[in-house]
Amino acid sequence: MNIKWDGEKYTKSFAFVHRYGNSLIDMIDGEKLSVLDLGCGNGALTKELCNKGYDAVGMDASSELLDIARRNYPELTFIYGDAVSFETDKKYDVVFSNAVFHWIDKEKQPYMLSNVYKALKSGGQFIFEMGGYGNNVLIHGALKNEFEKNGKSYVMPFYFPTIGEYAALLENAGFLVRNAVLFDRMTELEGENGLYDWIRMFVKKPFEGIAGDMEESIINSAVAVLKNKLCKNGKWYSDYVRLRCKAVKP
Repeated sequence: MNIKWDGEKYTKSFAFVHRYGNSLIDMIDGEKLSVLDLGCGNGALTKELCNKGYDAVGMDASSELLDIARRNYPELTFIYGDAVSFETDKKYDVVFSNAVFHWIDKEKQPYMLSNVYKALKSGGQFIFEMGGYGNNVLIHGALKNEFEKNGKSYVMPFYFPTIGEYAALLENAGFLVRNAVLFDRMTELEGENGLYDWIRMFVKKPFEGIAGDMEESIINSAVAVLKNKLCKNGKWYSDYVRLRCKAVKP
């Protein structure tokens, strides 16, 4: 997940990411539990966890987003750590994560899950949401077509698993899967250039090594192709599919 975030723009224009995570908190069983918010980003959900009575600590691998989290919520604790390699001295009742794990390559998922398992107390809850199979299939399909028109290959920068695929990974890591659901969530984007801005913010890796003018042309062409499908009444949408799970450490 070596991505450099524009933390200010992310916080201002993509608040829907953490807003959708609010309902994920309701999957936690128990009160006044210790929670590790893994991939906390700008800290908005860490704050919401604390507001609901949990003893929450935020962890993220982005120094840009951690700076914003610490500035906005100085009363909370935020620590630097990468999901694939982090270690904690403390054992938590809950490891919570929203919109993070699809950024981690498939081959690195077992390392991340092993870290989460070790960070939990016996009986601890692992609750998360990530992009699931079919997530943004229209957007990535349009980008792939435009890349190929320009003689380039489009390499999918995310990991979007099925329920069965991810449940197997969880079980191999030692977890007992309690609940898993894959669902569509068409999501409204902000502003008249919502899809363009979304691609600029989240789809960075495929454009590495591509000249700026070609990048601009590819994005604008993909946006034009998608207008009839993802722009309704002047509002842009992204075709999200989410995988939401709850597992426990026996």
